Formats: sequence, C-alpha cells, structure tokens
Amino acid sequence: MNNVQLLSKPAPTSTIKPIELYIFIDPLCKKALNMQTMLRKLQLEYEHYFTWRYILSTKLTSLNTLGRRTKGCLTGAELDITHPALPSIAVKAAELQGKRASARFLLKLQEHALLKTKEVTSYSALIEIAKESNIDIDEFISDFGSKEAARAFQCDLHITREMEIDEVPSIVFFSECIEDEGLKVSGMYDYEVYVHILQEMMNDEIICNPLPSFDELFTRYHTLTTNDVATIYSISIQEAERELKKRMLQQKIERLPSEEITLWRRKTH
Repeated sequence: MNNVQLLSKPAPTSTIKPIELYIFIDPLCKKALNMQTMLRKLQLEYEHYFTWRYILSTKLTSLNTLGRRTKGCLTGAELDITHPALPSIAVKAAELQGKRASARFLLKLQEHALLKTKEVTSYSALIEIAKESNIDIDEFISDFGSKEAARAFQCDLHITREMEIDEVPSIVFFSECIEDEGLKVSGMYDYEVYVHILQEMMNDEIICNPLPSFDELFTRYHTLTTNDVATIYSISIQEAERELKKRMLQQKIERLPSEEITLWRRKTH
C-alpha cells in the first residue's frame, strides 16, 4: 500500500479498547457507503478490539457564505434554506445526543440521499429526517442552530487538514498508547487489509467473532444494501439477493429500490 502514513494522535481518549479508528468520510459521497460496509463487517467480527468515530470531511467552497445565510434562520424563521454543509452540521447536531443517535441519523440521511426521496441539503428536510431517526427533535432543532454543532463540524474539518487527509474515505488507526504514532490508510482497500492492520497493531493473533444470522443482522442494522449483505457474509451478489428475497417473502424485510442501489429494511409489525 502506497497510501499509508504514520501520524501523531491529536488528543488522548478514554477507552478500554486498545485501538481507535478515525474514519474520515463525506457523508453524502457514495464511497462513504463502501467504507460503511467494510466497517460493519469489521465491527461484527472484531469490535472487541476497537472503538471508532466518524470525522466529517465534506468538501466545501465557503463556510462563511453559510454563516451569513443561516444567521437567524436555523431557529425556524426560514425553513427552506439549502446548503451543502447542512447535512454535516445536522450529523454533528445529532451526535450531541450520543453516538447511537448520530449513527441512526446518518443512516437515515444516506437512505434518503440514495433513494432521492428528500432534498437532503435542505434544512426542513433534515428536520424531517431527524424525526424519522427517533432522536429528541426539540433538542436536535436547538442543537442544529447552535454554535456547538457548527464548532464540532469545523473541528472535524480542522482534524482533516491537520492530518493531511486529501482523499476520502480514509482511516487512521491509533493504539491506546498516546506516544505511538497513528497509521493513516488513504482510500479504500480490501477488507483483509484492515484486519491485517488490526492484527499488526495488536501484535498478537486476533480472535474473530462468529457472524450473526440474517435476522440478527437486520436487528442490529435495520437498513442494508445488497452489497452490505454480500460483503459481510462473503457471498456473491446473486446469493445475497436470493437470501434477501426469501426474507422479503416471509414479510421480515422490505425492499426499497432506486435507480442506483437497492436497500433492504427490517419490517416493523
């Protein structure tokens, strides 16, 4: 791999797991989905070794323009504002309610972006997505217009610049020892590469958890693509499609087709 560098960790974090992953993504970039697929498989098999955090690395022409246009508007006075930075700020607003809330919001955001069912750079659409994500909507609206969410997003952009991330998605692996340098892996690689890096950083044989059943998988991740399922179980797209259609006929999941991708979502009865 040519795109691997050693980096210093920006600040100590409190974690009982020995490895921490900084995952740099643009939330609306299609490549972010490939990274998410890989991360899900890595979580299922090896999450007992690592924690992770998303660093939003949205490419923007001007945040100053956003500041002028949103001043006084994120409190409900003007709900039709649209800007490419708004989805990232919304993710950081959801994150103020915790990592799980942020993950639910990000998933729902990507779902609408893929299916083209909402204009996801619109303030009003992002409020609707927050409602669908089952997070505290009053808190979200308050946080969306707060300095804290904007500052958190700007902090992500600062970390992106500081670590010289010039390609997204990328991952930086850090060990629990703050003195150790992090390992930056720019771009996407085969799953086995990331497993190998984990093993190298642990300096020992790592133990793989057994994969969950299909039903258990949809309990953990309510929405998955056909590629997610194929990658997680190391089967072909055709085999994944066949298994997914079986469960659709059993009324366990539903299909959400679009021009570019097929999503499968757990049915709630």
